[in-house]
Amino acid sequence: MSVSPTVAVCGPASWNHLIVLDHLPEPVPHMQFARRSWQTVGGTSAGKALHLADLGIGVRLCSPLGTDGDGERVRRALIAAGVTVETISSDRTERHVNLMAESGRVSLYVSTPSTPPEDALEAAAAVMAAADLTVIDLSELGVLLLERGKVRQSPLWVDLHDYDGSSAFHEPFLRAAQAVFMNDDRTDDPWELMRSCLERGPRLAVCTRGAAGAIALEENGTQHEVDAVPAKVVDTNGAGDAFMAGFLAATLHGAPVARALRAAAAQARIAIESEHLHPVLGR
Repeated sequence: MSVSPTVAVCGPASWNHLIVLDHLPEPVPHMQFARRSWQTVGGTSAGKALHLADLGIGVRLCSPLGTDGDGERVRRALIAAGVTVETISSDRTERHVNLMAESGRVSLYVSTPSTPPEDALEAAAAVMAAADLTVIDLSELGVLLLERGKVRQSPLWVDLHDYDGSSAFHEPFLRAAQAVFMNDDRTDDPWELMRSCLERGPRLAVCTRGAAGAIALEENGTQHEVDAVPAKVVDTNGAGDAFMAGFLAATLHGAPVARALRAAAAQARIAIESEHLHPVLGR
């Protein structure tokens, strides 16, 4: 019997209040009526973990969570979805209020985690060292873990999100990774952005382009492209996390880059067609 690969994911999980408006608020006193609102699990690491679990990958999520009600709701929802949650103690659980309209999104950070204690960092590093592959997301926790050599005992993948090619905060994440993912929000030349990333150590760079699909560049210069899978758009939040999880799972099962891109695009559609990071949260 084959053993399922394991992935450790380290980074944010949060409790979010999402509010849909006719238009984003202008900076003047006024009143609006919400078109609809709901509360659900958020956080880029939680999104990846949910989609990896859906794809049959054994996933352990290391994330700062408080003992408050929000933390308990996050834990309960993730565990019910098949994610093993390795709680990193925090004075409070991260919480956002997301204001959404057709013109875009404004995310308000209502609370953020406290600095992780040393024993929690050591425990998380041990979880990552034991995994077949590790994902470290952009966060204070991620920075502290990268300082520990133990976390690099397994291959490391990093999501750079809207990286612009020069951000100092992203640099240690980029240089430690074997594969990096990003979107094209802050570049006019995604191929050049990916080339610059590969010059600093990674072997693979992948860039999502929304409705235009995604592209990938291997260290040997091989280029790949994939179209976006047609979807009924409900909420694009978490689509990039679903995409990365789909690519990662396919790779662990032996898929080459071109096939992994197609699997990633299909997984992104699942997030796009749900008002949650993954539809399992709404069941």
